[in-house]
Amino acid sequence: MTTTATVATPAADTVDVAASARRHSAELERLIQQTPGRFRVMTGDRPTGPLHLGHYFGTLHNRVRLQDLGVDVFVIIADYQVLTDRDLAERLSEHMEGMLLDYLAVGIDPERSTIFNHSAVPALNQLMLPFLSLVSVAELNRNPTVKDEIAHSRQAAVSGLMFTYPVHQAADILFCKGNLVPVGQDQLPHLEVTRTVARRFDERYGPVFPEPDALLSAAPMLLGTDGTKMSKSRGNSIALGATADETARLIKGAKTDAERRITYEPETRPGVSSLVLLAALCLDRDPHAVAEEIGGGGAAALKRTVTDAVNSRFAPIRARRAEYARDLAYVRSVLRAGNERANEIAEATLDEVRGVMGGVL
Repeated sequence: MTTTATVATPAADTVDVAASARRHSAELERLIQQTPGRFRVMTGDRPTGPLHLGHYFGTLHNRVRLQDLGVDVFVIIADYQVLTDRDLAERLSEHMEGMLLDYLAVGIDPERSTIFNHSAVPALNQLMLPFLSLVSVAELNRNPTVKDEIAHSRQAAVSGLMFTYPVHQAADILFCKGNLVPVGQDQLPHLEVTRTVARRFDERYGPVFPEPDALLSAAPMLLGTDGTKMSKSRGNSIALGATADETARLIKGAKTDAERRITYEPETRPGVSSLVLLAALCLDRDPHAVAEEIGGGGAAALKRTVTDAVNSRFAPIRARRAEYARDLAYVRSVLRAGNERANEIAEATLDEVRGVMGGVL
């Protein structure tokens, strides 16, 4: 490690890391366009509630884009991680089924992508033991993403499983030797743990795992109907499976402000601007142009525009979702096939790990 004569402030460090990640992501995008087959993406969600519009514009749309470019995409339904949210575990089957319907409806193609659930791949979890031996308690304790997860937890005490969340995620990514992980800037510390685990394992035992790169998402931040971050757990989101009437009702109740003229100013008018952005994303237009068009129409005109834009954009997705819901036998067969492929890969990776570790696992 080298040092310099000056020491950057934490804020400067954060800016530098983010800027570096953006530059690297731009280069990765160029390489994806050239040779998509060299990349394997690992991504996924915890089945703690219905997927919503924030998920669509934040991650789901990008997964379909990468799949369509020819990237090998793995999507994990992280059901084991719901154990960190024990009050939600009783509805696990319902949430998993809904998530499968959403994935298929938005265009994730099981012929080109692998959808599987965590608990169906036991070899994946066997990687946790050697991986945990490669990180210190201090490293886990200072991970900012873990701190945020703990802060928003509704539990009286923090479980060991939540504390080891980044290592759990490392096993999710590395079991299939994923080398590309789409993330938001706030998730960079999580991915750095995975990179550290891969590097330390290879240094200690021999080359097995790649150090996955972060594909930094330029996903827009959509606020929930209450003006805070859109979240499954906060009851402020518009689910992908919502009906047109439900969507209209939720948007009608969304938080705005007292100023009549509609403008797009995210810093000073977050609620109004988030609605403008949602309409713009659905219409594939610039948010400033959408705001200018609404002008002095006020919140009522804004909400009508947003409602019409959302319902028009998502009508085909909702129709496909309803069609898949009428054939749940097929939907479940998709998960079984994905689980089979994930198991084959996980067993092969575990055999390789046993080989370099001298058969101790």
